[in-house]
Amino acid sequence: MFLHVGRDVVVPKKDVVAILDVKTTKAPITKEFIEIATDEGFIKKTHHKNKIKSYIVTEYEIFQSPISCITLKKREESKI
Repeated sequence: MFLHVGRDVVVPKKDVVAILDVKTTKAPITKEFIEIATDEGFIKKTHHKNKIKSYIVTEYEIFQSPISCITLKKREESKI
């Protein structure tokens, strides 16, 4: 199964490690994690401008998404 994370981007559900709310980036450790991932080119944008609501962490990439983590969680849990 796949998870739609924004625009035309889908990722295999089995590859999703974590779904983080954008508010978690206020925590120093999470902020550092996102900064390092950005510097090393792991962040993929699936949004327009500054409408980031969540981060989807997979084994190989991190996606910025305009979709809330609650909606993504519901999508991830669905069997469709």
